[in-house]
Formats: sequence, structure tokens, C-alpha cells
Amino acid sequence: MSQQRNAPKSNPENAPKSGPRNAPKSNPENAPKSGPQNAPSVAELEAQERRLVFPRFTHDDAWALGSLLVELARERRAPVAIGIHHAGRQLFHAALPGSTPDNDVWIDRKRRVVERYGASSYLVGSRFRAKGTTFEESSRLDPDVYAAHGGSFPVGVENAGVIGSVTVSGLPQVEDHRLVVEALERFLNV
Repeated sequence: MSQQRNAPKSNPENAPKSGPRNAPKSNPENAPKSGPQNAPSVAELEAQERRLVFPRFTHDDAWALGSLLVELARERRAPVAIGIHHAGRQLFHAALPGSTPDNDVWIDRKRRVVERYGASSYLVGSRFRAKGTTFEESSRLDPDVYAAHGGSFPVGVENAGVIGSVTVSGLPQVEDHRLVVEALERFLNV
């Protein structure tokens, strides 16, 4: 599937948070339902990543974590797609009712940010915004390949570092991020 330079306007994850320059004002990516005042700070996002680390991560762990995410998403009737990757391999994928093929493209774009930066896609985007710019304007990376929008979180393993990612796509970026964090907290009992 070939993609144009700008993502389809119908996808709620298509516009940078920086403003309405290229996005309609009603786009939930620009104004998360929870409100910008409730968006986690860079320090809070960094603390999440220090806290949500696995002692080990196996194929069975990927299945269990993915299944937990599916359960949480179904409870909320969230129209999301979910992907878990480890060392370049997809270990889990689910597409719930209401999700679209575009969500799979977003999973890949957000996952690549985690792989490149070793941090959550939301944290990477937040760091750029904290500097008064956006990932799209300043990263020098192709936005058709990389998306620093919330929803992809590093799978960090003690004494090994980041070895993969868990990603959700289909909700406004802060909600995608929070869904992944909630699942990780439950899975890791923290």
C-alpha cells in the first residue's frame, strides 16, 4: 500500500499536536478527550519507563500481555489494533471491531520511533514539544515511516534494555498511551 506524504484525514492520529496548521480543529489528536492539562509530563513519562520493566520477556508473555490489552479494549469498546514486537518479530497482533488497516500502519510508524529512540512514542513526541517544536518539524525523519504519537511503549527487560515494543492504535494519542501503560501496570503488578 503506497502512502501519501500526509496521512489520511479520517484517521484521528494523522495530525501533529503542534496545532491546526495541517489538521482540522476537531481532530482528537490535537485535543485529547482527557484535556491537555491531564497529559503526562516528560518527567512522568520517564518515570513510567523506569518503573515498567520486565524481569524477562517471552513469547508467552507477549501472548498474555496482548490478551490483556484485548480484554481491556473490549471492556471499553475501543476500536483499536494492538501489536507486540520483540527483536524485529511480531509476536502478537489483534484488530478489534472498528479498527482499520490504517491502525496497522500507525502501529508500525509508532513502533519504529520506540526502536530508534528506545523510549515511548509519546515521550519522544513530548520531548520535542517541550523544546517548542514537533517531531515532524525537527526530527529529520520521514513522517510516513516514523510517528511520535502516543501508543507505543518500550518492552524493557532488566539488564538487557529495550528489546521490543507494545503498541496500540485507534484512540487519541494520550488514550492509546494510557491503555498500554494500564495493561503493563496490571501485567507487572506495579
